[in-house]
Amino acid sequence: MTDAATLAERVRAGELRLYELEDHADADTAAAARRLLLAAEPGVDLETIGEYAFPAERAESNVENMIGATQVPLGVAGPLPVDGEAASGSVYLPLATTEGALVASVNRGAGAIRAAGGASTTVLQRGMTRAPVFETSDVREAAAVADWVRGSLDRLADAAESTTSHGELREATPYVVGDSVFVRFVYDTKDAMGMNMATIATRAAADVIESETPASMVAVSGNLCTDKKPAGINAIEGRGRSVVADVVLPADATEDRFGTTPEAIAEVNTRKNLLGSAKAASLGFNAHVANVVGAAFLALGQDVAQVVEGAHAITSVEAREDGLYVSVTLPALAVGTVGGGTGLPTQSEALEIIGLAGGGDPPGTNGDALAEVLAAGALAGELSLLGALAGRHLASAHAEHGR
Repeated sequence: MTDAATLAERVRAGELRLYELEDHADADTAAAARRLLLAAEPGVDLETIGEYAFPAERAESNVENMIGATQVPLGVAGPLPVDGEAASGSVYLPLATTEGALVASVNRGAGAIRAAGGASTTVLQRGMTRAPVFETSDVREAAAVADWVRGSLDRLADAAESTTSHGELREATPYVVGDSVFVRFVYDTKDAMGMNMATIATRAAADVIESETPASMVAVSGNLCTDKKPAGINAIEGRGRSVVADVVLPADATEDRFGTTPEAIAEVNTRKNLLGSAKAASLGFNAHVANVVGAAFLALGQDVAQVVEGAHAITSVEAREDGLYVSVTLPALAVGTVGGGTGLPTQSEALEIIGLAGGGDPPGTNGDALAEVLAAGALAGELSLLGALAGRHLASAHAEHGR
């Protein structure tokens, strides 16, 4: 095997390319060689980037041209009591972030939820999507292809499910735009987030459409999925897990915890989260759900780019006779406990903190439980920020925590 310095020199000489280094050395040596190559520039010091706590080969399915690892401060909020259909009990929620006051805010919200006896959660539906686009000769042919798809779910399911031992095709809905036909496939991917699973399965189903109709596939993703982009279809139809959490906080606990009233918090929600979001034409009607979802995704090995659809949340608040009612509905939370980044050591350990590392029994239950925990965490974050705004102490909280 070649040492790192020799590999770096061969890259400089043009004998090797960055992605070829693992063919000549183990993964850690290849990463070290890339660091040497980059550190040759004046003033570049990659010592900390090179101090990672796992074998580089563990990340070969997660990253290319590895040079090391980026460390993000990791905190926990809790205990957070969750009373769900898949998740039950009090958990500590790991959150990776560089934003001061975020973990403290979620922690305060978790305390309020404890005072209320816990958050109720439920997964409304689960289904990862992929939507290829096909071309036809004209609108009549496009309509005929759409009709064939509507009547052929069983045939499409046989083809799609032949590629996976876990995924199940639940829906295949066609949409016609001129001479283009989009088919939005929806899969139950069990405990996996399932994007790769859905893509491979859809390619097999698309082959059937091409063989049985005049349609020709242009791209396996036609953006009607919709993956990692703001889209109303995800907010309406859902993607990944559609999950909701709610809590009723007694009026006296509201005043003790936040120094304000249920009525004041409800008004902030109406004027900020509902009216303000509507005026902005926002796809999210919430205070900062992306903060909690993003920090949890980083900590727990989820696909961080899917925070885009994961933050399509609606926060509802109502002042009731028995106190303050708050709910958060997340229609498109793409999460999993197997696959992707969940197998990396630190992310796997973070999943173990909440007891959800690996597959569930029966399959799908761990993924559902993770969605419920994150919904409860988002609820804690919403409750805390709305309370801070209503009590007019948001600025002082950020000043205290250095932001």
